[in-house]
Amino acid sequence: MEVREGGLEHPAVIALLEEHFAGMLAASPPGTCHFLDLAKLAARDVTFWTVWDGKTLLGCGALKELDPSHGEIKSMRTASAALRRGVAAALLARIVETAQARGYDRLSLETGTGTAFEAAHALYARHGFEYCAPFGDYQTTDFNRFMSRAL
Repeated sequence: MEVREGGLEHPAVIALLEEHFAGMLAASPPGTCHFLDLAKLAARDVTFWTVWDGKTLLGCGALKELDPSHGEIKSMRTASAALRRGVAAALLARIVETAQARGYDRLSLETGTGTAFEAAHALYARHGFEYCAPFGDYQTTDFNRFMSRAL
């Protein structure tokens, strides 16, 4: 398993992100999705990674700088065929490592509720994230959940 920075232009990555976008929209009430589209994932304040097994894409994830001391995890997605192989944990480790190297004090994320999001909640909790109040421009809803971890 190899974590690589970049790769947004790769057709397999685009397909996985489109699957991610569709999945988030299908599992979320209108107005509660906050994923970054391809253009926003390519923004200067976002670092994007992919995970590969040879030529097979296993997953992707991103880190968005909110301010010089705070980062946000974005677009974490594991390919269906790679679930339960440690892909998300490997991505999360790289994101945490990068956030620490940048000197961030905090790393946060926004996610949803319900069955589609239970694995994400468990992953983040295993890695020291706790539920928190909304951060940045997010607003509280019955659907959205916020988690954060001090670094």
